[in-house]
Amino acid sequence: MDFTFSIGWVFGGLLIAAAGGLIVINYQRIADNLVSGVSSYDKVKLFGIITIAVGLIVAMNLHTLILTILVNFIRGGH
Repeated sequence: MDFTFSIGWVFGGLLIAAAGGLIVINYQRIADNLVSGVSSYDKVKLFGIITIAVGLIVAMNLHTLILTILVNFIRGGH
């Protein structure tokens, strides 16, 4: 397996993490306007936190490793 570091993925991951941060900061407005209001506050915050985590994984270039392991697991370990 060949894993190379890419500066482009770092910037992409930081943009994804920043978008997740904006979701967490503005979760009340997002839930009130786009989802079902107060009952969705926790769901919107959780989505924002997951988005931040995915952004950090992408920024560290670990997404290729995770996807390779997942594909090898599905294909039978080849």
